[in-house]
Amino acid sequence: MAHLKPLRIAFFGTTSFAAWHLYTLAHLSMHQIIAVFTQETQVSTCKSFLSLYKIAKKYNISLFQSRTLSIADIIYIVKKIDVDLIVVVSYGLILPQEILNIPRLGCINVHGSLLPRWRGPAPIQRALEYGDSITGITIIQMDLGIDTGDILHIMPCKIFPKDTSHTLSNRLMNIGSAMLFQVLDQFILGTSTLMPQNSTYATYAHKLNKQEARINWNLSAIQLERCIRAFNPWPISYFQIKNDRIRVWDAEVSNQNINNYSSSASILPGTILATNPNGIHVGTGSGVLILTMLQISGKKITSARDILNAYKEWFKPNSVLE
Repeated sequence: MAHLKPLRIAFFGTTSFAAWHLYTLAHLSMHQIIAVFTQETQVSTCKSFLSLYKIAKKYNISLFQSRTLSIADIIYIVKKIDVDLIVVVSYGLILPQEILNIPRLGCINVHGSLLPRWRGPAPIQRALEYGDSITGITIIQMDLGIDTGDILHIMPCKIFPKDTSHTLSNRLMNIGSAMLFQVLDQFILGTSTLMPQNSTYATYAHKLNKQEARINWNLSAIQLERCIRAFNPWPISYFQIKNDRIRVWDAEVSNQNINNYSSSASILPGTILATNPNGIHVGTGSGVLILTMLQISGKKITSARDILNAYKEWFKPNSVLE
């Protein structure tokens, strides 16, 4: 590919998922990254390797904090730097048509699902929450809609039973960055093809919020276990004991039903049915959830066995968790 002319690219992204794509582009590709636009704040990510600020600094790329710029400012900058293509990866803001029109090759987006399933800001988390067995990466040519553009490349990825948003994101980042290189090659060679999405199958992945992380014990054990994995590493599922927030980092569904724990006909969801070194067994709206890795506010993440050794009086059988 040495004889081919590298593309001049502006990169729009905000999360660590975006940062990995920027890193691989800057570190491994022949293309010129002319500018980075991000909503990421420098302070909050200074400890992370996957920081857009660190990558931009390391590779001497101009970085623009898009929260402090107007759309008119961004349009002015993108026009001035004369890019062939804009690459967008989990940026968090919709780009207006005026920006989409500027680059010669338009704008492309790397999205963490098999579009049209899970359009929107939280595709990885919602795929886990809803028990999907497969997801993937889709690269689209952007239009004005939210993840509605024509497909340039699509690649599936299996979801494993113990995947969290963290582990699944890591696999999808590697797939996405490899796919991005292929799509950029196709642009240079003039071989890219577009496939329209079938909107009949579209679903929307709503943005996560902290409120939904509070465990609703009326849900089934299966649904709660999915939520715990989907909300790891953020916002982390939790329940309350007195004034303490107990975060749940890992759990499993018991293969025993509630009747095996108690002869009572009606047990309130959230009732502790048993405790043992394997975990804290809690009744739900349907089935039993075993809490295995917990974190008390201000403490480290620890196994249920260690939590029970230190805080046994908090987890007495027949008490009800909030």
